[in-house]
Amino acid sequence: MTDKAAEIAALLSPTVESLGLELLGIEYLPAPGGATVRLYIDVPAAESEARGVGIEECEAVSREVSAQLDVEDPISGNYTLEVSSPGLDRPLFGAAQFARFAGQTAKVTLKLPQDGRRRFQGAILRVDGPAIVFAIDNAEFEVDAANIDKARLVPDWVALGLAPAMDKSGRDARPGKQRKTAGQKPPAKNTTNKNLTNKPSADEPSSAE
Repeated sequence: MTDKAAEIAALLSPTVESLGLELLGIEYLPAPGGATVRLYIDVPAAESEARGVGIEECEAVSREVSAQLDVEDPISGNYTLEVSSPGLDRPLFGAAQFARFAGQTAKVTLKLPQDGRRRFQGAILRVDGPAIVFAIDNAEFEVDAANIDKARLVPDWVALGLAPAMDKSGRDARPGKQRKTAGQKPPAKNTTNKNLTNKPSADEPSSAE
């Protein structure tokens, strides 16, 4: 996360936790017409098998954090607030989240190039303190977590049953299937979006949802 995203995450995390959810991380995307503040929320890891994040949870978080942002005022100018569940291609923020998904594949963008790489895809092998170790081209590639700009899991669509297994010729490997078959679309994320809104002044009513 950027410094601004980390600042907003520290501010909003207790509010999200008070709703029985976890704030995974925040993307802060400034733009000339107004910034986008994108929150990723999930249920605590211990409860992930019992329940998930639905549109109701996203709407509840949106209402609460909108009101808090209007009061605390950490963002100058206009902004769009988005609250989303992580989805199958979930974003990863911080070493602890990489450790949780060790063994899975991630697509990573670095802040600063390392060994000639700024973007790469590789399996998460382990976390050594602040360092994340990936497997790339049959070799280990170690990256400082602080140098990771963006990272997302790469879902195994075949294992999830959302795409057919392919043989070496690119054909569907299932018996009786000879044509190459496109994978099914992944399930949609649960997302709520607060459209671009002028931030209220101190003597105007809040526009929080």
